[in-house]
Amino acid sequence: MAGSGRDESEEERLDRNLQELLQELRVALPGVQVLFAFLLVVPFNQRFPEITSFQQTIYFVTLLLATGATGFLIAPTVHHRVQFREQDKERIVLTANRFTIVGMGLLAAAMTGAILLITDILYRQTTVTFVAGAVALMFALLWYAVPLRRSLQSGS
Repeated sequence: MAGSGRDESEEERLDRNLQELLQELRVALPGVQVLFAFLLVVPFNQRFPEITSFQQTIYFVTLLLATGATGFLIAPTVHHRVQFREQDKERIVLTANRFTIVGMGLLAAAMTGAILLITDILYRQTTVTFVAGAVALMFALLWYAVPLRRSLQSGS
């Protein structure tokens, strides 16, 4: 056993960990792709030239965050493909895990930015601050605080 509570070798554990991670990425990537596609077509909207300087900045920052999320979330697959014959799956899994965590953080920030942009176009400043703050808080709690709290409680 390798400390996972399963009767598996270290190699089997790494194989399982990598497969689980890649499956999780299959869930996350369509969301990134939809957001990125949305952001790429926004400038071609007839009303885009009418947006404020603040909205242009939010748009550009959000586009960069979505680009970063795409890069970090696709990177584990590319790393595995490039390095799979090097017999260093543990490093691949650890690096992929880190990239995925960063990528999900960038995705949360990009989604918050998209909500901020849309809310600013539709409503006033007070609403924008409240809605964007609530969305950012939701991601922070659901994606990071809850699992980190659980990890701390279980001592992992």
